[in-house]
Amino acid sequence: MQAQAISRAPVAQRSGFRRTLRKLGVKGVTAEIVKYVILLTLAASFALPFFWMVTSALKDDSQVYTVPPIWFPSPAHWNNFWNAWHVRPFTAFSINTVFQYAIPVTLATVFSSAFVAYGFSRIKWPGRDVLFLICIMTMMVPFFVLMVPRFIIFKNLGWINSYRPLVVPEMFGNAFFIFMLRQFYMTIPEELSDAARIDGCSEFGILARIILPLAKSALTVVALFTFINSWNDYLGPLIYINKVSLFPISLGLQELQRSVMQSGWNPMVYPHLMAASTIITLPIVIFFFFAQRTFIEGIALTGLKA
Repeated sequence: MQAQAISRAPVAQRSGFRRTLRKLGVKGVTAEIVKYVILLTLAASFALPFFWMVTSALKDDSQVYTVPPIWFPSPAHWNNFWNAWHVRPFTAFSINTVFQYAIPVTLATVFSSAFVAYGFSRIKWPGRDVLFLICIMTMMVPFFVLMVPRFIIFKNLGWINSYRPLVVPEMFGNAFFIFMLRQFYMTIPEELSDAARIDGCSEFGILARIILPLAKSALTVVALFTFINSWNDYLGPLIYINKVSLFPISLGLQELQRSVMQSGWNPMVYPHLMAASTIITLPIVIFFFFAQRTFIEGIALTGLKA
């Protein structure tokens, strides 16, 4: 059923696009040409900022500020990547980001959200729908409203200059991911859970042995979203972390810019910033490239049932 739903989604999208072209009087081979021209134009517009970032990282000061701009630097200064990475301790920043922030937050979010979503979707108990509605309503509370109260609480707990203010709250679930996983769990036939209960399986056993194995694609989406958000997060670490030795990559990049500016204007600051930004962006691009199939399947499956 899930595989059929995935296969139907692209067909529906294609047919809708073709209907739009037919309304505009474009048919047959011309419609296909127009479609691919539009897709290639959109792809080029999305890729242009990344292309500019990479090429700017290979330039020197005389090439960066040339008008009209130089699209293909000659010669290419590949040493900019080495210099940018070692002018500040980006290796330590990467270790902080991955092992102290991204991985703990990802694991905490996946397990807690999966557990809570199971209770909202597969177990019937009084007040379940009301509490789920309250949980969804928390998504409408802006982060800036919670920023000051959270800082006061964590400051009184002595958690400043640590990653605990960023990791511990994620152990209680994320409202958006709870909603997404709940939608996926509701597509799994109830008969599977009923058969497991008849065999004497507990709710924890049903979750671990039946629901979670069937929800791998949805859990992968949660993990990808969480890891990428943690990798790119700037405001959270900026609020709670002041020690340079504890900085994640996002604050390390800002520290690179600040240190260069304080030491006097250096014309190589822009290529170095672009080189560091390219290195930081590359793991996420590679990560998504290899996981894109599972990622897209998970997105499609979590929206099947309202």
